[in-house]
Amino acid sequence: MNIQYEDSTLPGSYGVVGSFPKSFGYGVEEPDLEESPTSADKPRILLMGLRRSGKSSIQKVVFHKMSPNETLFLESTNKIYKDDISGSSFVNFQIWDFPGQVDFFDPTFDSEMIFKGTGALIFVIDAQDDYMEALSRLHLTVSRAYKVNPDINFEVFIHKVDGLSDDHKIETQRDIHQRANDELADASLEKVHLSFYLTSIYDHSIFEAFSKVVQKLIPQLPTLENLLNIFISHSGIEKAFLFDVVSKIYIATDSAPVDMQSYELCCDMIDVVIDISCIYGLEDGSASAYDEESLAIIKLNNTTVLYLKEVTKFLALVCILREESFERKGLIEYNFHCFRNAIHEVFEVGSSNDGAAWRPVSSSSNRQPGLKYASLNGSAV
Repeated sequence: MNIQYEDSTLPGSYGVVGSFPKSFGYGVEEPDLEESPTSADKPRILLMGLRRSGKSSIQKVVFHKMSPNETLFLESTNKIYKDDISGSSFVNFQIWDFPGQVDFFDPTFDSEMIFKGTGALIFVIDAQDDYMEALSRLHLTVSRAYKVNPDINFEVFIHKVDGLSDDHKIETQRDIHQRANDELADASLEKVHLSFYLTSIYDHSIFEAFSKVVQKLIPQLPTLENLLNIFISHSGIEKAFLFDVVSKIYIATDSAPVDMQSYELCCDMIDVVIDISCIYGLEDGSASAYDEESLAIIKLNNTTVLYLKEVTKFLALVCILREESFERKGLIEYNFHCFRNAIHEVFEVGSSNDGAAWRPVSSSSNRQPGLKYASLNGSAV
């Protein structure tokens, strides 16, 4: 099974939106952007914000495995780029990266086309810069988008916080939160809900934030969380994540609070498994570093065990448990088999052979699969 780890663009994954002012570099370069109904039907995530706020860096680090240090050499975005990442990731969305100089009042700006099919709008604010202009642009963007599509999830990434002290981070978030919501209230837009995240590409906070954004767009999320709760409660597991292996976004976790250190451990485990598989597990160029046989167990020196196992071509279950719980390995394996079958019931396998096989089913089928787990006392539940 093939997973791409190179920092290279998938063929045809980028396009330029053709309904914007020519001075922005839009136009006839890629006239086929609105070509296929399949592409048009995919939910969109928009990345917006002022110039040099870090939008393109976020996209490259999360979805294209670029090293954070390499993003220093990225040029400023002067076009709208559409990145369809569904061919190499479970996350079946398009990411649209907007240049900072987009003029919403330009008569050629097609708000209907941009915002109508959008699931989430991420506005990136540079926390190390004066953010008053960014807040004004945020208000303008949210107001315009909400009029077209009230169902959009509005997410604010307070970015580049790696250079700030903990007290400064908290104060910056409080100030931005207060000012942004006050402006919405003054414009009688109290119904608009903004979610705020402190992010940096130099740690796992950007993956954590993107995970929360993507989870809101998955109609099966309650079912997935319930399956994870049942699995860990019957297996003696402390914490479990369902990861998209390529992006390290977790699409679901159990109901226990997410500890950042635990999340970072699980992310690092995915990197270790893939790296070791690439070095020692590939016998020829046609093999894959991640497939149905992928399994890893790491025992830490504090009696904690990390357990990773393949669920689907793009998904991995990563668990944290104690060594004494891991002694019941047979029970865990059996319950995992039940969990894996349930996941296969929740998501359909598409007929395409290009790798993008997993597609969400409609929310009306958001039911609890009828599978039995084995409990710790040996009875079926």
